[in-house]
Amino acid sequence: MRNRTLIRQKRNRSKLKRVNKDMPRLTVFRSAKNIYAQLIDDIKRVTIASASSKEKTIEKNNKTELSKVVGKLIAERSIEKGIKEVYFDRGSYRYHGRVKSLAEAARSGGLKF
Repeated sequence: MRNRTLIRQKRNRSKLKRVNKDMPRLTVFRSAKNIYAQLIDDIKRVTIASASSKEKTIEKNNKTELSKVVGKLIAERSIEKGIKEVYFDRGSYRYHGRVKSLAEAARSGGLKF
C-alpha cells in the first residue's frame, strides 16, 4: 500500500512539472504532527521560499491553526520575493482539513491560485 501512494504522488508531481511552465509551484507536505509548504521554481529547480510548523517563531496550537499560520507565512515570504501567483500542488492529499486551511490562509495572505 505504501509503494502505491509514493508512485501516485510521484506521478502527480511529475505531471504538474510538465503542465506548469510559467509560474512557481506551492507544494504542501503533511506529516502526522507537522505541515510544510515550499514555493518551487521547476524550471530552475530551486526552492524560492519555505515555511513549516516546526519553526521556532510559531506558537504551538492545534494542527489546523498551525496550518493557517504556515499558509500566512508562505504568502508573506512569496510576496516579499515578488511572487503573487502560484500553482497549488497538494500532492496526493485531499483538499480537506489542514491542507484546505493552509490554502485558504495563503489566499487571504495575497497569493492567487
